[in-house]
Amino acid sequence: MLRALSLFAALFGAICMVIALAHIALGPAAIPGSVPVNATMDSEDRFYATLFLGYGAAMIWSSRALVPRRDVFGALLLIFFLGGIARIISALAVGLPNTLFIVLGSAELLLPPMLWALLKRAAHQAAIRRNS
Repeated sequence: MLRALSLFAALFGAICMVIALAHIALGPAAIPGSVPVNATMDSEDRFYATLFLGYGAAMIWSSRALVPRRDVFGALLLIFFLGGIARIISALAVGLPNTLFIVLGSAELLLPPMLWALLKRAAHQAAIRRNS
């Protein structure tokens, strides 16, 4: 199970990096349902994309040793979860986004607790195997 979780985390990190690179290259045009924005919003989108690129790289790094890096992995999951909370705040403030982003927001709220629980279970099983 730990191996599958590690592979999932690495794939997840790679997907984050691809999304970030699309935003860096295309700006807000990479956003489904987006409208043309001014230079300030374009600059913000590309700037935040670089942070998401780093997020993806950190996820890949942590995926290579999930148990010893579980604190980093947990922090990354928390950040992702908080992104889902931010989407709720946005929906309450300005309305619902494109359907894709409703689905993404759901994933941002559901995946982190599920992945954390899987890591705890896998780490526990690995510890039992080591002590046997």
